[in-house]
Amino acid sequence: MYSIKDDIIKRRLLIDGEGGNDDKRLNNLLRTFVRWCSSPEDEDSDMAYHRMMATLAQCEFVMEKSLLVSEMNLKEQENYEKLSRDIADKIQQAATNIAECKQELQQAKRIRKNRQEYDALAKIIQQHPDRQETTKQLQALDKELTSLAETKESLEGKLDLRRKQFLVLITAIHELQRILEEDEKEAMET
Repeated sequence: MYSIKDDIIKRRLLIDGEGGNDDKRLNNLLRTFVRWCSSPEDEDSDMAYHRMMATLAQCEFVMEKSLLVSEMNLKEQENYEKLSRDIADKIQQAATNIAECKQELQQAKRIRKNRQEYDALAKIIQQHPDRQETTKQLQALDKELTSLAETKESLEGKLDLRRKQFLVLITAIHELQRILEEDEKEAMET
């Protein structure tokens, strides 16, 4: 069960912390001081005085120690805040660098893809003759075509001449046959 004494003890521990029972020491110092003030001066009072001064010195030492620890904690807190800001700035800078690197990577990928396409096109182009060679071949083919056209015209002229000669020959054969038939008819009639 949780009791009020536990709360008191817990509060005292939280308040006292690393003080080393300062509240008890201060209470004892107060009691000693009250006794010392009310007692007559003797050897014990001188000794009590020195004990009070020693206790007071201990309390001041603990107080100065606590003050230094508190100042140190504040400085550490400021240092941690500065470190936190620096880390946040570095994280932001790293995120910016990552974004820039991603863009550079995308651009590098695009350049690489284009180069691969250019290389593929260059290989295809290399398989075909260059323009000067193609032009020479076309000129040679044009000359050959012109020569063939002239040969065709010449052959067509000869063919036409041969047809006419053949027609004349056939006509002459028909005329000769008709003459022979007439001569045969005349010879039969006579």
